[in-house]
Amino acid sequence: MHNHHQRLRNPSPERNWVEKCWNCTCLELFWPRVVHKWLNISTNSSDYSADSDDSVCDPISAEALCCRSSGSGFNDEKGDLQNDGYGAFPRSRRRKSETFRAQLIDSKELRVSANTWNVGGELPPEDLDIRDWLDMDCPADIYVIGFQEIIPLNAGNIFGSEDDRPIPIWENIIRETLNNIQPVKTKLKCYSDPSSPSRYKPSHYAPKTKHEIVLESDSDTGDQIRTFNDSVTTDSKEKVEEYVDSFKDSSTFENDNPLEEYLTDVNKVKPEVNWLAKLDIDSVMYQKRKPQYVRIVSKQMVGVFITIWVHRTLRKHIQNVHVSTVGVGVMGYIGNKGSISVSMSIYQTNFCFICTHLTSGERDIDIVKRNADVDEIYKRTCFNSMSNAAVPRSIKDHERIIWLGDLNYRFNLSYEETRDLISKNAWSKLLESDQLRLGGAFDGWTEGALNFPPTYKYEPNSDKYYGEDPKVGRRTPAWCDRILSYGKGMRQLSYKRAEIKLSDHRPVSASYMIEVEVFSLKKLQRALTFTNAEMENYGSTYFKMV
Repeated sequence: MHNHHQRLRNPSPERNWVEKCWNCTCLELFWPRVVHKWLNISTNSSDYSADSDDSVCDPISAEALCCRSSGSGFNDEKGDLQNDGYGAFPRSRRRKSETFRAQLIDSKELRVSANTWNVGGELPPEDLDIRDWLDMDCPADIYVIGFQEIIPLNAGNIFGSEDDRPIPIWENIIRETLNNIQPVKTKLKCYSDPSSPSRYKPSHYAPKTKHEIVLESDSDTGDQIRTFNDSVTTDSKEKVEEYVDSFKDSSTFENDNPLEEYLTDVNKVKPEVNWLAKLDIDSVMYQKRKPQYVRIVSKQMVGVFITIWVHRTLRKHIQNVHVSTVGVGVMGYIGNKGSISVSMSIYQTNFCFICTHLTSGERDIDIVKRNADVDEIYKRTCFNSMSNAAVPRSIKDHERIIWLGDLNYRFNLSYEETRDLISKNAWSKLLESDQLRLGGAFDGWTEGALNFPPTYKYEPNSDKYYGEDPKVGRRTPAWCDRILSYGKGMRQLSYKRAEIKLSDHRPVSASYMIEVEVFSLKKLQRALTFTNAEMENYGSTYFKMV
C-alpha cells in the first residue's frame, strides 16, 4: 500500500510525459476555438456552409476584360486612389475603362427579398408558416434571411462552444417554403394557389411541353424527359406532341377537366396514344426535378445567423463569395452582439449583405454604444480575398448594400407618449423621435416607409405590447427591426412586418428590384467584328500606299 501511494505522489517520467502530451493536446484543440470565439477571429472568409451543386460553372469574368473598379456609392466622383477611415483598400483610377466597359455591359433587374427576425432563442415548430414573411405571392430571385438570438443568449452559449442545433430546423423550414413557391408565368400578376388541387390548371401544375420541363428545372441534359423519350418510338413521339398540343389548344382542356379523362376516354383519344393513360404523368414530368432555390451561404456567430438562397438558374452567375464576422458584445469583441457580412458578385455587380444585432437598452449611453457598434462594424469588416482582382475588401467598396437586423434603436419618448401615438397610427410622428434617423450612424442610407406598428416588444404569443401590466415591467415599443439599403439602381417595392407570434419581436421584410450589370457576349462579338473590319481596311489602305 505504501508503495502504491508513493507511485501516485511520484509518478514515473513516462506517466508525466503522457499527461503533459494529453493536456497540451486538449489545450491545443480546445483553446484556439474558445479564443477565436471570444475574440471573434475567423480563420478565413470562406468559413460558411452552402448547398453543393455540380452544375455550377465559372462564368466569363468581365472584370478582366473591362479592368473595372469595385467602387460604390461611397466613392468619390473622380475614382482616384483613396483609403477611407474604415479600411477600404486603394482603388485604381478608371480612366478609359468606363467607356470600354459601357461597350460590353448590359443591365438587368433582379428581385431581392431581405428579411430579418429576432426569434428570442425560441425553437420553431417544424410546420411554422413563414410564407407571409418571405412574401411568397411574389417570388424573388434572391432571399437574404437574417436572424438574431437564434439561440438563447445565456453565458453557456456566449462563452462556450457554439450551439448550432436550431440551424437545420430553420433551414428545413426555409427550404420547404421556398421550393413550394409556384413559378410565375406572367409579369403582370402573381398567381395564388389553385382553389382545388384535384383540378388541372396549366399555370400551376406540370409544364405544357417538354421544353418547359427542362427550362424550369435548369437542366442542361434533359433528365426530366429522357425516360419519357426512351420509352416511345419517333412516330409515337410526334403523335404524342400533336395530341398534347391539341389538348392545350382545346376549349375543354382550359375548363380544368383532368388530363386523365382525355387519356382514358377512347372516344376522345386515338388508340395509338391510349398507352399514355398507363404512365404516371406527375412522375414523368417531375422526375429528378431539382429544387428551385439553393442555399449559397449560411453563417452563424453566437445568436446572429444569416442564410442566403438564390434561384437555381442564378447560382452560376454568383462568384467571389466571402464572409466577415465582427463581434461588438462583451469586452467589445464577443459575438453576442455584432455582425455577419457577406460579399459576393452577382453577374458583374458587387453586393454586400449585413446582418446585425446591436446594443440593446433605452438609456442615453445605449444610444451612443449602438452608434459605436456601427462604426466598429465598418472598420473591422474585412473580406480576406486572396485574389489579385479588384474585388471589394470592406463594406463601403460594394455597389449595392443591404443592412438588416435588430438594430435596437428606440424612440426619444416616454412609454405613455409612445403608446398614445401607436393607438392613433401616427407613424410619421413616431418617426420624428426615431433614434436611428436622428443618430447619424446611417446618414445617406435609404429606408422604406414605416407604415406598420413597432415590432418590439410583445408578450409571448400575444398581440399585446410588453408592459400593459405594470407589475410585469415595461419596455417602450420601438422599431428595433430594420432593413436599410445603400447604392444606385435599387428600387424598393415593399416594406412590411409579418404577424408571427413566436417571439417578442415581429419579423420584417423588404423587397427590391435591383439593377445589375451583365457582361454581353453579343456586344463583345460586335466589337470584335468591328475591330477585324478596321484591321482589314487598314491593311488594304497600307498596301495601296506602298
